[in-house]
Amino acid sequence: MSEPILALRNVSKRFVKSLDAAERMANLVGAGLADEVVHAVDGVSLEIATGEVVGLVGESGCGKSTLGRVVAGIHPASEGEMLFRGKRLAEMNAAERHEAALRVQMIFQDPMSALNPRMRVAEIIGEAPRFHGIVPRSELSATVDDIMLRVGLDPAYKRRYPHQFSGGQRQRINIARALAVNPDFLVCDESVAALDVSIQAQVINLFMRLREELSLTYLFISHDLGVVEHICDRVVIMYLGRMVEMASTEELFARANHPYTQALLAEVPRLDQRKRTFAAIKGEIPSPLHPPPGCHFHPRCPHAFDRCRAERPALREVAPGHISACHLNDAAKHSTGTSL
Repeated sequence: MSEPILALRNVSKRFVKSLDAAERMANLVGAGLADEVVHAVDGVSLEIATGEVVGLVGESGCGKSTLGRVVAGIHPASEGEMLFRGKRLAEMNAAERHEAALRVQMIFQDPMSALNPRMRVAEIIGEAPRFHGIVPRSELSATVDDIMLRVGLDPAYKRRYPHQFSGGQRQRINIARALAVNPDFLVCDESVAALDVSIQAQVINLFMRLREELSLTYLFISHDLGVVEHICDRVVIMYLGRMVEMASTEELFARANHPYTQALLAEVPRLDQRKRTFAAIKGEIPSPLHPPPGCHFHPRCPHAFDRCRAERPALREVAPGHISACHLNDAAKHSTGTSL
């Protein structure tokens, strides 16, 4: 693996809803109210190599989109640190932080809500390179044309508004806008989830072509394991803000270790399992306002035992390049001398 382009070290993100005036007054008479704290991301450490595609997978509410926004610089981390090309963001000067911010761009799930409906496509794509001085004003129109062609859009339509395009075309506009500042790293947050299946394939192929042409690195956030298996080099599984497993795509799909990952993969539709009755994972994901103690997955895990309810499992290597956070690995190692 080449040198990491981006590294996260014990990154956490919490959202705090402070008490309002009425609630503070109620506390004066013993109401016992407290600030509400959402534990969106909880101690995630991750390195992503240059040119790699890393899939980030989990149920809705697991914190994967929040982690993507932290990586893209939209949300500041509550704890931990992020490094870009080996240098801590906290140690960078203003110019270096500005450059790092431009090098990491995000593409959102809903292409329509991510675009300003009052701006023409030429303005949407050209605004950032013009503002940051990347392209001289005299060359801006030609640059917009080139970017539109690169993502499969006809430059003749650049005077149109977003509502005049289809969903797939609008997502290509989003991709073009991200590419306009010459990024090295793209955070793709469910970037094909809102598209028809046939259009999904076209956009995924576009992502893969851009990766080769521009030497891009991707953090690909998705709940669709079929898409992740097709395009990702490594896969990270998140549950309630925590990373529970990480491995190469081939290794994870062949030998999933964590019970949560196993449950997710068991419910992926397969052509050779057409007669099988599919069922969702039992129970609901707990509230991030009050996450369960110990292993967050233990209320839904069929293998949970007392230690799971009291102690947070550490991420341990269960095979070369394959890490998992499950107490069952320790139990199996002590009983057989090997991990699961």
